[in-house]
Amino acid sequence: MGLYDAYLATRHRLHDAEPPAHVALVLTERDLLADGAFDTLSSAVGWAFEYGADRVTVSVSVLDRAVAPTLVRELRRLDAPAETVVRGPDEDEAATDAGVDAPVRILVGLGGKAEFAGAVRELASDVAAEEISPDAIDESDIAERLLFPEEPDLVIKTGAERLSDFAIWQSVYAELYFTDVNWRDFRRREYLRAVLDFQDRQRRFGR
Repeated sequence: MGLYDAYLATRHRLHDAEPPAHVALVLTERDLLADGAFDTLSSAVGWAFEYGADRVTVSVSVLDRAVAPTLVRELRRLDAPAETVVRGPDEDEAATDAGVDAPVRILVGLGGKAEFAGAVRELASDVAAEEISPDAIDESDIAERLLFPEEPDLVIKTGAERLSDFAIWQSVYAELYFTDVNWRDFRRREYLRAVLDFQDRQRRFGR
């Protein structure tokens, strides 16, 4: 660890505010096609746990669906510091339900709009089967039908100020951190800057 990284780590350790417990990383397929991208991801997940997180969600947006199976295969080989579940766009829900509570979850090609639409379809099916009354539906009924219902505290996006259709429902009250640094250049110091920025904010949760 360099001197500047050590300085940032000390600031983080001495900060009065709690670090984010659930960190989300928003990537694109282009990010992961760069040399060393998977090593960077492995390191970033490790930094998240090192600096106070107990859950990490990674969202990888995919424009070319033909690339998704390769990304899923490579991500399942990721050297992560905790149990990891990787979910691709064409997988049966039942195949991954067992890992839904894994500390590290990686979604490939599963956008927030499609996820929300799937939850609505499932809810409509339950209404049609008279398992739930339309008048009784509330936010929790939608949340529990999402792929991963937990809400991230901090969402980190590199390279551009857009979320790439990530977790529309879950991230509504998350703190968003955008950095001009591209994923291939993302290092410990960039992660620590994001955490310190989070700790300096006063969260309002929509209030």
